[in-house]
Amino acid sequence: MRNKLIFVASAAGVVLGLVSAYVFAQQPPALPPEFNPAANPYARGIYSEGIVESAQAQGENINIYPEVTGPITKVFAAEGQSVHKGQPLIAIDDSVQRPTTEQQKAQLDVTIAQIANARATLKSASDTLAKQQQSFTLDPKSVSRDVLDTDRNAVDIAQTALQVSERQSVEQAKAYAASAALLAKFTIKAPTDGMVLSIQATSGSYVSPQGAYDSYTQESDPLVVMGTRPARLEVRAYVDEILIPRLQGAKRMSAQMFVRGTSIRVPLTFERVQPFVSPKIELSDERQELVDVRVLPIIFRFSRPVNVNVYPGQLVDVYVSSN
Repeated sequence: MRNKLIFVASAAGVVLGLVSAYVFAQQPPALPPEFNPAANPYARGIYSEGIVESAQAQGENINIYPEVTGPITKVFAAEGQSVHKGQPLIAIDDSVQRPTTEQQKAQLDVTIAQIANARATLKSASDTLAKQQQSFTLDPKSVSRDVLDTDRNAVDIAQTALQVSERQSVEQAKAYAASAALLAKFTIKAPTDGMVLSIQATSGSYVSPQGAYDSYTQESDPLVVMGTRPARLEVRAYVDEILIPRLQGAKRMSAQMFVRGTSIRVPLTFERVQPFVSPKIELSDERQELVDVRVLPIIFRFSRPVNVNVYPGQLVDVYVSSN
């Protein structure tokens, strides 16, 4: 009886193994792709990775760094907000610099008042001397020479006091202007019309001329990044140095951009070439990354697609026509 049970269990195990092998050998059909990958629209197009950025005549985005050090006391602008040139964006604590500037302003005001007083004193002494001189001319016995000498000395003293006050006011005005200019740097203002793309700090954060410390990247980033109006965008395509000889001239060059995750393609208009081949570290933003690939940046303009979210910093696929 025992031997029969052993044979039955063995047979059941064999059957179970065969069934399991058959079941797990079945390959489920692959799921259809959510979207078609970017296809080359040209017969001999060049593929390149691109990054969307705000349209600029030169450079990329506008990176704003503070020129002074201190904690932020107030943030006036919001990310995504359109701003005008000169509009305050961020205020940095000026509790040390402001009293210094106000003190220098008060000293300048005192010196200006002293100048007015010195001018009045000089005028009074000059008038007195003129009267005494006129009286002496008409009748030399009416005024003694000692009195005339005293009046002349009074005029000289008043003139010297006025000159000293004026020189002092010039130096104080320069010091006050420099202090006021430094005080103005504690308020970060928009250097041009545009849109605030990112603000890397908030009230209470400590900033310096190196920027603001980013808790995630553990590096210092620009305090504020600005771009142009959202309707004006461009894409910077990085072409591999091996493919550079295949590029067409600027007048014949055409390109198309493919938004990742969609089947949308956007025609591009050639803007300019940045004539400097550099290591391909821009897309990964790894400053210490060692790469063997060098790329040539080519900038294209495009109109924002309708009903498609495209933002500066977004990676896209770009195909450029070639010879």
